[in-house]
Amino acid sequence: MEPVQSLSELFSTGIPGTYVEVPGNMARTFGQTTLSTTLPMSKLFTIYEIDLEVQRQLIPKNVSRLVDYILLYLDHGQNVYFPGIILSARGAGKYDPNRSSYDLQSVEKCYVVDGQHRLAAFRRVMETLQGNMARAKDRREYDRVAELTEKLRKLYDFPMSVMIYLDINSRQERQLFSDINKLPRKIGGNLASLRDQRRFYHIMATRLVQEYPVMNQLPTDTYSERGKGPEYLFAYSLVIELLIALFEGRLKSAARNNGYHYTEVSLNEHLEQANYYFETMLRYLPAPDRKELCWSENVQIALALFLNEEAFKTLQFNKYSLAHAMKILPHIDWSLIYKDEEKDRLPRRSRIMKAYQYIRDFYDKENLFLISDKEEIG
Repeated sequence: MEPVQSLSELFSTGIPGTYVEVPGNMARTFGQTTLSTTLPMSKLFTIYEIDLEVQRQLIPKNVSRLVDYILLYLDHGQNVYFPGIILSARGAGKYDPNRSSYDLQSVEKCYVVDGQHRLAAFRRVMETLQGNMARAKDRREYDRVAELTEKLRKLYDFPMSVMIYLDINSRQERQLFSDINKLPRKIGGNLASLRDQRRFYHIMATRLVQEYPVMNQLPTDTYSERGKGPEYLFAYSLVIELLIALFEGRLKSAARNNGYHYTEVSLNEHLEQANYYFETMLRYLPAPDRKELCWSENVQIALALFLNEEAFKTLQFNKYSLAHAMKILPHIDWSLIYKDEEKDRLPRRSRIMKAYQYIRDFYDKENLFLISDKEEIG
């Protein structure tokens, strides 16, 4: 008797119609056999499993953020974008070239290589909607039932790109997962257009760089999420951090208003204020240069944190208070912020807060002597 090679062979005499059909095209990717397809979430829910020996533990914060993103689509009708899911068949299923269909028995599953947070977020939304519907039916809230039914339909019909590796082992799965999640990624031209799918400060950073001439003097690398080429002064991620520090007085990890849902009026108002901030910064600091400490990443964030306090003393953005406080900048000796090797040795957050405290203390002690009340406020 020949050994059974897969569950498909074991159940090959099973009841007809118990297959899950996955239409798709076969190809070779990195020397491996793959099947590429687009599936509605209703079908994708039925064919995947998670193997914790390959996947890391879920990060609840990441799942919650993705849930908020999905709700933009369900609650506000906003288009959303997700990268494709990568699965591994591990010998499950059979491909029928005549029908261009990959057939899985109902008990067979593919294992997630990349995308478990996305799938967990969709599943959480699905379970929440199902629970809300059950309660609405119990209370005979028929309008609510109709609303939830429509949202569930949209969720189930949501198309997700899927690539299934048909012939890799668990060791290759772990290597593929590691490569996907650790290698640096550039934002290609096809993804640049998707930046309108991002959060408030991400949208603001992109539009600020693209639309406001002041940023021509502060060259920003918008083709990389975090890094920057040698010809750039700012990284794209740094501009986002500066905007959060300026408008919230917080570091990026603690941002409160960096949501997906906002008004165009609010965005334009913040853009004008950010433009004024950078124009005034250029007026009082030395010419932008990567060798100038005042234009370094940590000092720039520290300055934004400090100037947030001055600009929002009246609980709303006041450009006159901001301009007045910035008049202290030409008088600061930036070389005194860090001692010895602190600029390179201290953790990033410590360097930011040390620079912030130095600027705050200098301003509190010296502003009455160095800033004349008779000076014209810009």
